[in-house]
Amino acid sequence: MKPFDYIRAPSVGEANAAAAAGAVIIAGGTNLLDLMKLEVMAPDRLVDITRLDLKMIEAAGAGLRVGALVTNSDLAAHESVRQDYPVLAKALLAGASGQLRNKATTGGNLLQRTRCPYFYDLAQACNKRAPGTGCSALGGVNRMHAVLGASAHCIATHPSDMAVALLALGAAVEIAGRDGMRQIPLDAFYRLPGDTPHIETVLEPGDVITAILLPAPRGGGQVYRKVRDRASYAFALVSVAAVVRVEGGVIKEAALAFGGLAPKPWRDPAAEAVLVGEAPSDALFAKAADVLLAEAAGVGGNDFKIPLARRTLAAVLTEATGGAGR
Repeated sequence: MKPFDYIRAPSVGEANAAAAAGAVIIAGGTNLLDLMKLEVMAPDRLVDITRLDLKMIEAAGAGLRVGALVTNSDLAAHESVRQDYPVLAKALLAGASGQLRNKATTGGNLLQRTRCPYFYDLAQACNKRAPGTGCSALGGVNRMHAVLGASAHCIATHPSDMAVALLALGAAVEIAGRDGMRQIPLDAFYRLPGDTPHIETVLEPGDVITAILLPAPRGGGQVYRKVRDRASYAFALVSVAAVVRVEGGVIKEAALAFGGLAPKPWRDPAAEAVLVGEAPSDALFAKAADVLLAEAAGVGGNDFKIPLARRTLAAVLTEATGGAGR
């Protein structure tokens, strides 16, 4: 591991200043330390924010404010989350081993890097790790890679389960910047790769994530399903988070988010709109999948994700609507 300086920030403002000067923020370190050991990331300075007062889970209007340093375990176990946002609790419990959930933080979970093997291998070309070098995944082993939202420069997927559930819930990210506080809806927080895959979010130099903001509980059927190669400690091939409210036999509201399909947690309002105002049925669910996957394209090894996503969406919608598909 490359030598580095370590400082501990006593305030958010000092964390802002250190990050603006080039320091990399560390909290739980469950992803960053692995990347540093492999020298995929080799920061000159780390700024530790674990002593900041960002471990709250508190009411915020009709919703909930979750501090950036709340661990994944504590968030999944919190009574309000389990009762009012069960899709989030389910996604967190599907996300990693218990040991990792005990250490990983809410803010860090949002910012974890892709698990593309070519990103981790310094001997391989990777535009995300080293801009302009190429993308070895395009002609390599790519069964885990994106079928939506990718580009000729990068086909990696985002690994977070938590972010998928937060997207379906309509969460926002609270950020402390050098010019003050701001909030960004999660669906605007991540950037697609385009020709700059190394720029993954809209964060600016010096920004520190301070909290996640959850809107008022939406009720309805809430389901998180993660299809993976093994039952534990594996990243999603396809995952679906659904929040669906049915009244009088008709879908009144539907929010869907997807993992494993794109370089960021994916949401398609057009696919949701197909469902609203209609009675649940297998034909309706297939129509929503048609809209979702209209522009999906594999690159060989990941072609199977397209029919897998179709089947997973149908299963999730059937469960979320109380088994109403027919």
